[in-house]
Amino acid sequence: MTYALIVLPFAAITVLVTLTTLRRPHFGRRMAASAVAALVLVLLTAVFDNVMIAAGLFTYPAEHLSGIRVGLAPIEDFSYAVCAAFLVPAVFSLLPAGRRPVEAAS
Repeated sequence: MTYALIVLPFAAITVLVTLTTLRRPHFGRRMAASAVAALVLVLLTAVFDNVMIAAGLFTYPAEHLSGIRVGLAPIEDFSYAVCAAFLVPAVFSLLPAGRRPVEAAS
């Protein structure tokens, strides 16, 4: 099994949950904030994955990768950061107001 196939369920869940929030208030603003967060997370992933791989902290079996890399980091590593940047705010927006932290309920 390749890392790209492992990512597919996470990506599908992210898309489905995000789309269920389409009619929630501030969808556009949330997507813009998620895009900024995804960009920051991708940049951090690029820096730190490359440092850790260069230091020999871990490696990836080539047969499980797509072959596309950003420096030393395989492109598949970036998908988790992008999914998190969109999925976490989408799930949060689906929580009932009474289940949200006090400072976020307003």
